[in-house]
Amino acid sequence: MNLLLDTHVWIWSQETPERIGEQARQEILRSDRAIYVSTISTLEIARLATIGLIELKGPLDLWVRESLEALQGTAIEISHQISMGAYQLPGDFHKDPADRLIVATAREHDLTLVTADHRIQLYQSVDTLDAEK
Repeated sequence: MNLLLDTHVWIWSQETPERIGEQARQEILRSDRAIYVSTISTLEIARLATIGLIELKGPLDLWVRESLEALQGTAIEISHQISMGAYQLPGDFHKDPADRLIVATAREHDLTLVTADHRIQLYQSVDTLDAEK
């Protein structure tokens, strides 16, 4: 099982790692797991930092680079396939475009999404791992 970190989990991993539950932390730290983040998360983090809802340890470009290095993670860019998939999700899914892109990324790349978002956890068409457990 390889992991895609939801935006808030990526932030928590660097800024407040104690918010990540023990089980999720152990899964993230396993050496046989590949860790990914979506570039839509970079957009969300940039927006949150710009409007003052989060404060990062350092400039955003440095934060992204250093956090990916610390996680030994890889960014997945938003492809045409992911973009289309965000609005072709099976069943009922809420309207948030960033969440749609993150879920579509996990589905497209067969990844387990690490999230504390209960709306996503209830969605049956993507594998999730509760970030708070």
